[in-house]
Amino acid sequence: MNKILKEKIMEAFFSVLPITIIVLLVSAVLSPIPSGTMLMFLGGVALLAIGMGFFTLGADMAMIPMGDGIGVQLTKTSKLSIILIVSFLMGIIITIAEPNLLVLAHQVSASIPSRQLILTVAAGVGSLLLIAVLRTLFKIKLSVLLMFLYLICFGLAFFVPDSFIPIAFESGGIATGPIVVPFILAVGLGLASVRSDKDHIDDSFGLAALVMTGPVIAMLLLGIFLKSPGSVEIGIMAIPEAATSRDVVKHFAVEMPYYFKDILVALGCILFCFAVFQIISRRYHRRQLNRIAVGFLYTLIGLVFFLTGVNVGFIPVGQLLGSQIATSELKWFLIPLGTVIGYFIVTAEPAVHVLNKQIEEVSSGAISAKMMNRGLAIGMALGLAITMTRIIFGIDILWILIPGYFFAFTLSFFVPKIFTGIAFDAGTVCTGPMSATFLLPFAMGAAEGSGRNIMLYALGIVAIIAMTPVIVIQIMGFMYQLKVDRASELTAVQLSAISTAAGRDIEWGKIHVY
Repeated sequence: MNKILKEKIMEAFFSVLPITIIVLLVSAVLSPIPSGTMLMFLGGVALLAIGMGFFTLGADMAMIPMGDGIGVQLTKTSKLSIILIVSFLMGIIITIAEPNLLVLAHQVSASIPSRQLILTVAAGVGSLLLIAVLRTLFKIKLSVLLMFLYLICFGLAFFVPDSFIPIAFESGGIATGPIVVPFILAVGLGLASVRSDKDHIDDSFGLAALVMTGPVIAMLLLGIFLKSPGSVEIGIMAIPEAATSRDVVKHFAVEMPYYFKDILVALGCILFCFAVFQIISRRYHRRQLNRIAVGFLYTLIGLVFFLTGVNVGFIPVGQLLGSQIATSELKWFLIPLGTVIGYFIVTAEPAVHVLNKQIEEVSSGAISAKMMNRGLAIGMALGLAITMTRIIFGIDILWILIPGYFFAFTLSFFVPKIFTGIAFDAGTVCTGPMSATFLLPFAMGAAEGSGRNIMLYALGIVAIIAMTPVIVIQIMGFMYQLKVDRASELTAVQLSAISTAAGRDIEWGKIHVY
C-alpha cells in the first residue's frame, strides 16, 4: 500500500510541476510576486501533490466501489418510488457538503444568502440525479436529454438579470467538485453495468454531465422568482501578507482546521448514506468494509491537504498574475498565457484521474488515459484562451455558450455514443478545485486590471472550461471513428485481395493439373 501511495504522490507531483514552472517563469520575467506569497505558492504545491496522491488512492479504495455498489443495488429495486427518493436525497446530501460550493456561497453572500444558494444548488443536483438515474434505467438517449436541458437553461437565461447569468452557469461547474463527481461517476458505472443490452457500455458515462445542468436551472429559476435579485456582486479576495517563512507556516496552520472540518462533514454525509445502504442491502463483507474505511481515511487526508494547499497557496498567485499582467502594456499576453496554463493545469484536477481510469477500464484500453489527458488539456487550453479574449474585449457569456453548445450537440450526431457521454462528463471533471482556486482568481485579477465588471466577465470561466472539453473530446471521438472505419475498409480490401489471389492460385493449380 505504501508503495502505491508513493507512486501516486510522485505522479501528482509531476502533474503539477509544469504549472509550477510556468508561474515561476512568469513571476521572474513579467509579474514579480512577493517572496512570502511565492513561498505560500510553493508550500501549496507540496500539499497539493501529497493530497492528490492520498485522494486518488482513497477514491480507488472507497468512493468508486461504494458508488458502484449503490448504482448496482438501485437497479435491483423493483419499486420505482424508492429509486427516485434515494437518488434525490443522495444528490442533496452530497451537494450540501461539497467544499467548492461553500467557497462560492461565501463569495456572493452579500447578494444571495449562503444557505439559500446552497439549498437551491443542492435541490438542482438532487432533481437531475433523479432524472439521470431514470435516463439510464429507461435507456433515454443522452444527447437528446442534454439538448433539452440546455435549451431550458438558455431559455431561462433571457428572463433573469445579466449579472445573474454567470453565477447560475458557474454554479453547475462548482457544484460538481471533488466530492460529488467521483461518487456520481461510480454510480453511473454501477447502473449501466447490470444492463445486458448492447448499449450498456455507451451509457456508463453522462450521469455527471446531466447532474451539472441541475444547479444552472435551479439558480436561473431563483433569479426569476427572487423578488429583487438586483446586481449580484463578488469582490476581489484579500491577499494575505507573509513577510517571513513563519508567517507562511502560520497561514497554512490556521486554515487547515477549517478545511478539515468542511471535509469531515462532507465525507460524514456520504458515510451516513453508505451506512444506511449497507444496513439495508448487506452488500459488502467485512474485508471490503475495512478497505472502504481505510479509503475514506485516505480521501479525508487527501482532500484536506489538497484544498488547504490550493486555497492558501494558489489564490493569491492567480489573482496577482492576472491583475498585474492586465494592467501592463502586455495585456494581450493574457491570451497565450491562459492557453498554456489551461493546457497544463488540467492534470492537477483530482477527478480527472478518476474519470480517465474508469474510461480506460470500461473501454478495455481502447480509450487510453494518455489519449484523454491530451484531449482534456487541449479543451482546457481552448477554454482559457476564450475566457481571456472575452475579458479583454468584453464579450457577453451567452455569445460563447450558445454557439459552443450548439456545435457540441451537432457533433453528438456524428460520434460514437460512448464519446458523447465521456465528453460531457469530461467537462465536469475539469471544473474542480484548481478552477475555483487558481483559474477563477486569475480571471478576477485580469477583469479588475482590464477595468471590467468582475461579476459579468470573471465569473463564467468555469462554465466555459466545462464546455470546451466537450467539443474537443467529441472531435477526438469523430477522428477515432474515422480511423476505425478506415482500418475496417483496409481489412476488407486485404481480405478481398487475399481471397482473389487464392482463387487464382486454385485456378492455376487446376490448369496446371490438367
